[in-house]
Amino acid sequence: MKHHIINTLSGSIFRSLQASIQWSFFALIVSFLFIACTKEDDPAMYEESIDISDITSRELPKNPSELKILAIGNSFTEDAVTMLPYLLDSSHIYNIQLGMLTLGGSSLEEHLTNYQRKAPVYDFNVTKENRWKRISANYTIDDAIHFEDWDLIILQQVSRLSGQVQSYQPYLNQLIKKIDDNSTYKNTVFGWHMTWAYARSYTSNDFKYYGYNQLNMYAKIVNAVQAMQSETGIKIIIPSGTAIQNLRNTSLNDPPMDLTRDGSHISLGIGRYTLSCTWFQALIAPLLGSDLSRNKYRVLFDMQVTDDNYNICQQAVLQACRNKFEVSQ
Repeated sequence: MKHHIINTLSGSIFRSLQASIQWSFFALIVSFLFIACTKEDDPAMYEESIDISDITSRELPKNPSELKILAIGNSFTEDAVTMLPYLLDSSHIYNIQLGMLTLGGSSLEEHLTNYQRKAPVYDFNVTKENRWKRISANYTIDDAIHFEDWDLIILQQVSRLSGQVQSYQPYLNQLIKKIDDNSTYKNTVFGWHMTWAYARSYTSNDFKYYGYNQLNMYAKIVNAVQAMQSETGIKIIIPSGTAIQNLRNTSLNDPPMDLTRDGSHISLGIGRYTLSCTWFQALIAPLLGSDLSRNKYRVLFDMQVTDDNYNICQQAVLQACRNKFEVSQ
């Protein structure tokens, strides 16, 4: 009787084990098929290494008859380029068209995913006669790419990941390659918008990775951008983060907000003015030979830009463009 019970139990255990093995094998096959079917839609599953040196080796022409610049990013892109058309207008520059394609809080990985899925989730604005005009609040990246023959496309990483070098790839190379492959215009040059560190008073978990330390965050951003530049070959770096860090060493800083309006986004007056001046100096001045110091545009939002303080902002910008990865005291 005892042997019969043992044999019965052994047989039951064996059958259960056999069924478990069969189920595990079936689950493994299903998982493999799922991965194979979804690989094309999942940017993280793309091949790790893509050579884009043929794309990033391109040069912009000096003194072009016209120039079309598209910025792809999020609210930090909006902070940076919102005032740029007014600087152009004040310098009597009318042959530059700007485009701004943004989705709040989006990272390089999310942009790549949205591009692959043709997600109509972007706010798209362009300039006409140096004034912003909204085209759509539900645009895709592909729509924006084909809107114009863009001479220059500027990308950025979301601020919380901007100092985490491992977050840039493989998404950045893949995004550039896909944009270039799908564009009918084959002379586009790609550039990079280097964002700024958070205010010392910022308490968000986004700041936790940097130990809630502004200078540590800035140093990590610099390291990440230098590594990105070395890997991709991107030549154009807009040193917005350094310009803001330079300005924080002047009498215009307002600790503990440090030129931000909420700890991360830049102030609407001096902050946005300085960022747009940085884009002007890094992109427009060398191509068109324009002089930023003669620009008379002033800003009347919150921390106002006046004839008494604009030169401090511009000096922070000029130093940043001379030394992109180093804070000037």
